Amino acid sequence: MLPFDKYPVRPAGFVAALGPTVVVAPHPDDEALGCGGLLALLRQAGVPVFAVLVSDGTMSHPNSALFSAAARRAVREAEFRHALTLLGIDETESLLLGLPDGRVPAAAHEPGFAEAAAQLRDFLEKHAAATVLVPWRRDPHPDHRATSLLVQAALAGMPQPPRRLEYLVWAWERAAPDDLPTAADGVQGFRLNVEAGLRQKQRAIAAHRSQVAPGVFTDDADGFLLANEMLAHFAAPYEVFFEAATP
Repeated sequence: MLPFDKYPVRPAGFVAALGPTVVVAPHPDDEALGCGGLLALLRQAGVPVFAVLVSDGTMSHPNSALFSAAARRAVREAEFRHALTLLGIDETESLLLGLPDGRVPAAAHEPGFAEAAAQLRDFLEKHAAATVLVPWRRDPHPDHRATSLLVQAALAGMPQPPRRLEYLVWAWERAAPDDLPTAADGVQGFRLNVEAGLRQKQRAIAAHRSQVAPGVFTDDADGFLLANEMLAHFAAPYEVFFEAATP
């Protein structure tokens, strides 16, 4: 049994203190799944929100013959933009890094890592981000972990880095004991009441049509679709976040 339901609950009004916020999503749909409710609450409160998409999203259905890699990327980026608009976010202000899906670089020596970290840093500074939302550092997907490291590298180059909140996606289904927070991580978990943003969140998830049944890329029998069991975690009126523990 995962411990998330034991975490203390923070009210929706918590978002007012976050200030201008940037959400960093490894793939199109992670922004809606992991923190769509928080994003909706931020916009309802009039707080500026900006989005970064890290990968090109092409590997959910790599065997599609009807859709080339370029076409799959176009579909998924369009879904990402649509989901943002449903959450009240200006999609025209987004940053799309276009890194390879399934192979997001995770270390400074890997091609594209330093450039992506620099772009992230510039984007955060341009929008005077007070908070950045990023996947939990050990969320069990390599692109999610790589995204966390990219953000870490970007923040390391900032004299006054924004507050960092880490959200869950695959930890709900795939977390091993070693993936969960420990004392060494120096973080505390909490649940945010997102009931007031839940309808928008559900609409944003549904906007990613290629990832939910019956899908868009229908000629790849082995392609990825979000299972109902997975989606059930994101229909709850709470979202789970980790942040640096108060000394």
